[in-house]
Amino acid sequence: MTRILIADDHTIMREGLKRILEGIEDIQVIGEAIDGFDTLEKVRSLEFDVLLMDLSMPGRSGVDLIRQIKDEYPKLPILILTMHEEEQYAVRAIRAGARGYLTKESAGTQLVTALRKVASGRPYISIEVAEQLAMSAMPADDSQPHTSLSDREFEVFSHLVKGKSITEIADLLHLSVKTVSTHKTRIMQKMNMNNLSDLVQYAVAHHLLQPQA
Repeated sequence: MTRILIADDHTIMREGLKRILEGIEDIQVIGEAIDGFDTLEKVRSLEFDVLLMDLSMPGRSGVDLIRQIKDEYPKLPILILTMHEEEQYAVRAIRAGARGYLTKESAGTQLVTALRKVASGRPYISIEVAEQLAMSAMPADDSQPHTSLSDREFEVFSHLVKGKSITEIADLLHLSVKTVSTHKTRIMQKMNMNNLSDLVQYAVAHHLLQPQA
């Protein structure tokens, strides 16, 4: 029996995932977490085999949360389930320690297979993500500016190009406004951009701007 902890801030999504897994004999949902802090608490207090986690939740989230969980529980398999289809998000999640990456759009048909795979110790990633990981391991002679961003900077960048204000981003990521402003300045410098409009145009051109649901 593979025991699953579901971490997602959307009640409808959690209910939908539980419905998909109902009746699967070798899989059991043993708990739910509603944000990054709740996820950490449940990881520390519950016994389970796979963490099925959204990449974007209130509180501590994303790559930062993956890293902390893997630091504390290095053998715990993490399967990321997210709205982000772009390979760049997947590459960062896998590098941080996630064992698999699945988009919510494909969850209905691939979720059970993905859970069984990561529970058995094998990775679950698309061919495109595998190619990106291989390419990122090679010496870069013409790397794209966004790949030079740290994980936190990339997270701030993602919110900026979606139209979030610095105050909103600070609230979402539980950072100070000053810290977010510093990240924004570094992002502009690293990517050689002059204003937010340049960042948005870059994000669109490189398919990094996830459409809003």
